[in-house]
Amino acid sequence: MSRRPGSPLLLGSLRGYRIGWLRADLVAGVTVWAVLVPESLAYATIAGVPPVVGLYAAVPALLLYALLGSSRHLVVASMSATAALSAGIVGDLAEGGSDRYVALTTALAVVVGLVGIAAGLARMGFLASFISEPVLKGFIVGLALTIIVGQLPALFGVPKGDGDAFRQLGSLIGRLDDTVVPTLVVGAASLLLVLLLRRWLPLVPGALVAVLLGIVAVALLDLEDDGVAIVGPIAAGLPRLGLPHADAGDHLTLVGASVGVLLIGYAEGLGAAKTYAARAGYDVDPNRELLGLGAANLGSGLASGMVVNGSLSKTAVNGGAGARSQLSGLTVAALTVVTLLFLTGLFEQLPEATLAAVVIAAVVELVDVPALRRLYRVWTPQLGGIYGWAARADFLAALAALLGVLVFDTLPGLFIGIAVSLVLLLHRASRPHIARLARGTDPGAWLDTDRHPDLTPDPSVLVVRVESGLFFANADHVRATVRGLCTPSTRAVVLDAQTASFIDVTATDVLTQLAQDLARRHVTLAIAHPIGQTRDVLRRAAASTGVTLDSHPDVDAAVAALRGQPDDAAGDHAPPAGSPRVGEAARRAEQ
Repeated sequence: MSRRPGSPLLLGSLRGYRIGWLRADLVAGVTVWAVLVPESLAYATIAGVPPVVGLYAAVPALLLYALLGSSRHLVVASMSATAALSAGIVGDLAEGGSDRYVALTTALAVVVGLVGIAAGLARMGFLASFISEPVLKGFIVGLALTIIVGQLPALFGVPKGDGDAFRQLGSLIGRLDDTVVPTLVVGAASLLLVLLLRRWLPLVPGALVAVLLGIVAVALLDLEDDGVAIVGPIAAGLPRLGLPHADAGDHLTLVGASVGVLLIGYAEGLGAAKTYAARAGYDVDPNRELLGLGAANLGSGLASGMVVNGSLSKTAVNGGAGARSQLSGLTVAALTVVTLLFLTGLFEQLPEATLAAVVIAAVVELVDVPALRRLYRVWTPQLGGIYGWAARADFLAALAALLGVLVFDTLPGLFIGIAVSLVLLLHRASRPHIARLARGTDPGAWLDTDRHPDLTPDPSVLVVRVESGLFFANADHVRATVRGLCTPSTRAVVLDAQTASFIDVTATDVLTQLAQDLARRHVTLAIAHPIGQTRDVLRRAAASTGVTLDSHPDVDAAVAALRGQPDDAAGDHAPPAGSPRVGEAARRAEQ
C-alpha cells in the first residue's frame, strides 16, 4: 500500500490529533448527522429500496472509511448519483420492490467494495492523475448544480421532473403555479437562516438549527395539514449482518457495472476530499481513498446497506461546520446507531423543504465561478490562429465536464471531461511551441525573439528551440515549422535541443529528412546541446542508419563551427566567406 513515510495505514486521518479540535469535531458530527439521516432515507428511496437501508449503509461506511481513508473531512454515505446508478443497474435484473431487488442492491455494494479494495491494493490510485484538476473542478461544479436543481422542487413543494438538469429546471419552471406556499415559506426561511448564520455567526451550526426549528414548526403549527411534506415513518432497529441473499452468478453479473459505480463514487469523493484538503493544507492519498471507499462499500453491503461514496454535499456541511478530523465521521456513525435504535420518530416530522434548503446551502459554495474564471484567463498564446479554440484547453476541459454532468448525467459527464482533456493534451503535445532565438547580451544567452522583440536574429543562421520532447506526434509539425521559418538568406539551421528531454525513433528519422530537405536548399542542419536520453537516441540512430547529424555542445559552438567552415562545394549557391557551411547532407543531396 503506497503511503507517505510515517503515515499509518489505519486511522491515518486522525494522526496528530489535537484536543483543541474536539469541540469542532463533535459539533460538525452532530450537524452532519442531522443532514445525513434524512438524506440517507431519501437516497434509499431513489435506489428503490426501503428508506432504512440508507441508514444501514451509513454506519459501517463511516467507520471503515475513518479507519482506512486519508481525508480528514470526507463523509462517506449514500448519494443521489450512485443511488440512481444502483436503481438503473438492479432494475434491469429484478422487479422493483421485490426481495431479489433489495438483495441485488446490497450485492452491488459488496461487489463495488471488493473492486475498490482490489484497485487500492493494486495501487491504481495513479489513474486519478488522468482526471485533471480542471476536469475535477468542472465535474464538482456540474454535480453541485445538479444537486441544487434536484433539491429545488422540494423547496417549492412540486414534483421533481425527469431527465437532465436542464429538463428538471424546465419542469420546475412549468410547475411554479403549483407551488405550495407554506412549503416555500418553510424552505426559503430555512435556506435564509442557514446562509445568515454562516455569514454572521459561523460558529453556530446553522444546518442543525434549521433542522430542529423545522421539526418544531411542524409539531407546533400542524404544517403537514397545510401541505408541507415531511420525511414520514421509518423503521427502527439494527440491520442483519452477513452476505446478501444473492448467488455467485448474480455477483459476477454485477462486476462490470460496479466499475462505473466505483468510478463515479471515487471521482466525487476524491474531488470533495481534495477540495477540503487544499483548504486545510494537507494531502490525500489516492490509493488510500480507493481502499477506504472499497472497504466502506463492502461494510455497507455486509450490513444490508446500499452503495456509498464520498458525499460532496455532506462533506461541505462537515467542512462548513468546522470539522478538523474523521472524529466527526465517527460521531455521525455513533449518532446514526442511536437514531436506528431510539430516534427514528424524531425525523418523521422533518420538512422535506428544510432538508432541501440545508443541502442547497451546503453545495452552493462549491459552485466555484472564480476558479472557472481563472481557468478561462489562463491560456496558451502559441495555440492562437487556427488553433485558437485550444488555447484555453484547461477551461474547455472543465466546461466539458460541467456541461456533460448537467446534460448527460454524472458518469457520461465525467467521461466527456476526461476525453476532452486528453484530446486537448494530445493537441498541445502535437503542436509544441517552436521559438526562434537570437543572441542576448549575456554570454551564452539565446532568447526567444517573441519575448524579446528588441533582439535581431542573424538572417543567415536560424536558431530554433523546440519546447517539448520530440516524438512521433509532433515530429512532422516541427519539420514543417522549421522549413517554414527558413528564408532565401538562411544558410544554416541550429536546433537547440536543450529543452527536448526525450526523442523517439520516428523523430530522429524526421530530423534526418529535415536535414536532407534543407540540404537541397544548400542549408545545413546542426543539433546543439542534446541532453540525456535525446543524445543517446541520436547516437544509436546514427549507428544503425549511418547518417550522423551534426551535434555540438551548445548553440554558440554550433554557430561558430558553421560560420568557420564555408562549403565551396555548394556551386553557384555556395555561401560567401564567413557564412555557414553546407554539410555532408547537402553533398549527398547533390549527388
